[in-house]
Amino acid sequence: MRIICWMVLMFLSCSTNASIDAYEFDNAEQEIEFRQLIQELRCPKCQNQNIADSNAGLAKDIKDRSFALLKQGKSKREISDYMVERYGDFITYRPPVKGSTWFLWFGPGILVLLVIVFLLFKKIATVRTDQVSRVLSGNDHERVNQLLKQYGATDDENK
Repeated sequence: MRIICWMVLMFLSCSTNASIDAYEFDNAEQEIEFRQLIQELRCPKCQNQNIADSNAGLAKDIKDRSFALLKQGKSKREISDYMVERYGDFITYRPPVKGSTWFLWFGPGILVLLVIVFLLFKKIATVRTDQVSRVLSGNDHERVNQLLKQYGATDDENK
C-alpha cells in the first residue's frame, strides 16, 4: 500500500512543460489584432488547429513572424497574404474562391442537390410503377397470376 501511495504522489508531482508566449505590444489595438490573426491562421503541421492553440514549433515560428510583421506596421491583411504566399491557401480557414478551391466552396451544395434529384427520380419511378400496376385490367391480372403459377410463384407470395 505504501508503494502505491508513493507512486501516486510521484505521478502527481511530475512537472509539466507549458510555454507562455510573452509578446509586448505598443497598444491594445495591436494586441487585439494579433490575437485575431493567430486565431484565423491554421497550423500547417497540425490538422485543423489554429496557431494560437498549437504547440508545434512551426506554429510558434509563424506566431513570432506574425508578431514581428505586426510590429513593423503591417496590417492583418498584409500578414495573412504573406502567410498564404509562404504556406499556401491551407493556412487560412477561409481560402479564396478560385479554380483550385472551387469544389471546396461549392461541392457540398452540389452534392446535396444531386442527392435530392436522385431521391425525387426514385420517388417518381416508384409512383409510376404503382400506377402501372393499378391500371391492369381484370384479364391482365388473371394472365399475370397464370404466369406466376406457371413459374412456381403464387400471387400471395408476390404481395
